[in-house]
Amino acid sequence: MTIDTKAYGQVEVDERQRITIPFGLYGFESLSEYILMDARQRPFYWLQSVDVRDVAFVLIDPKVIRQDYDADIEPRDFEALELEDSDDERFLQFAIVTIPEDRQDMTANLQGPIIINKESRIGRQCISRSDRWHVRHNILEEMASTGKNAC
Repeated sequence: MTIDTKAYGQVEVDERQRITIPFGLYGFESLSEYILMDARQRPFYWLQSVDVRDVAFVLIDPKVIRQDYDADIEPRDFEALELEDSDDERFLQFAIVTIPEDRQDMTANLQGPIIINKESRIGRQCISRSDRWHVRHNILEEMASTGKNAC
């Protein structure tokens, strides 16, 4: 399938990259169909709306930033995605990244992770019950504090 993307223009994508988020993302509740793509710069991904070219999100696996990350989401969120827990082999999680003009200030939302069942390709944005995680974690600072290389 061909899709018009914000980052790369027209690209050919595999139907297996399609992710359905039935209730949308916070602030984008009316958009439920997305394509999950690798970004050209690791360790990032793109979550591109199928319906609106200009709606796309940069994502990162929170474990890249914080190896100790545990979203601590409600059991009903796992149930809705037909997942046992975060150890389920079908479990994927991402954090939405905000990239301001000064990339040193790039942040990840660890409070509102996107959880996906990679088998069914159904996802949802959840809210962490932990007060450890916030909407803006500076990615470069978090990675420097754990001794990881910067992006």
